[in-house]
Amino acid sequence: MAIRGPAGISISNTGIILICVSVLLVFVYTFSNLPGASRGSISDTASSVYSRAKFEKEYKISDILSAAIYLTEEAGRRVRSIRESDDLDEKSKGKTKEGANDPLTDGDLESHRILVKGFSKGFPDLNIVSEEHEKESVEGVPFPPTTHPDVSSITKPTLDTPIPARDITVWIDPLDATQEYTEKLTQFVTVMACIAVKGVPVAGVIIKPFEDTAYWAWVGNGVSPSLKDLHGSEAQEKLRVIVSRSHAGDVGKVASEAFDPREVEVTPAGGAGYKTLEVIKGTQDVYVHTTLIKKWDICAGDAILRQIGGKQTDLRGSEINYSHELDPKNEHGLIATMFNHEEYRAKLQAIGNS
Repeated sequence: MAIRGPAGISISNTGIILICVSVLLVFVYTFSNLPGASRGSISDTASSVYSRAKFEKEYKISDILSAAIYLTEEAGRRVRSIRESDDLDEKSKGKTKEGANDPLTDGDLESHRILVKGFSKGFPDLNIVSEEHEKESVEGVPFPPTTHPDVSSITKPTLDTPIPARDITVWIDPLDATQEYTEKLTQFVTVMACIAVKGVPVAGVIIKPFEDTAYWAWVGNGVSPSLKDLHGSEAQEKLRVIVSRSHAGDVGKVASEAFDPREVEVTPAGGAGYKTLEVIKGTQDVYVHTTLIKKWDICAGDAILRQIGGKQTDLRGSEINYSHELDPKNEHGLIATMFNHEEYRAKLQAIGNS
């Protein structure tokens, strides 16, 4: 069979094939000689293009933050309903470094499933790090909403350009203060999600499920309505220090020595999210943690503090890197403040080194 072209010229099938091959060879030769082009084979070139495309998925922070608010609120409702049912199915993951029981409940697992499945469905290329490790199929899971009216109202388009997924990490704490959750000390319980870009926290969400309150902030853009009037308070004559219930005595002693002769009032409390919010609200001046703490406990609070003028570092004064490629353990303690951060940190470090 032949194809008849203009002026009666007949082109055979073999001729067509030869023309196509010639065009392909010219194309490959031209692009292989462009500046910076590799000298690999055709198959190598195709493979590298595929690899680049695979890792160049981009997302907007406004979309991830909107989804985070909806998902943490949904997870919070599940956490509350399980607690109210009194059917926790409590287990133990072992002992913490301080020797306290580290419980696991259905509230932790159900919240984890909602959050991880939701983020995985809506943003399949994201790096997600959760306190719990169970992973299930996202089949049948609905896409989370990626537009929230409060987020839209504060978004500055110039600060919301798409970011490569490989640079983004979402840290999830499905249920902060699980021990207190089992003891019905629900005021300490939070659900948290944090968005970090190249290790730096840029947006954080802290939900208090038993109060139906969402606190969130997006660095450089704004905060949730619940945070608009919360900016801490200058320290009073008495320095108020909030610490973990699991080792309040040790931290209280260190704080009293560090700030002597100033009077120090130490408040033990559960949950890193709760303690950070107390500093933000101005009921406490300093949140101190002197031992190991996981990054999913502290990333959301770090992001919120950055937006409202506070500060969080480890006890050496270093900012914490939240890249998914690093160890989720923060080995060097924590100090979070709204005011006088370096003064407080230096005094605590001096006592720790003495």
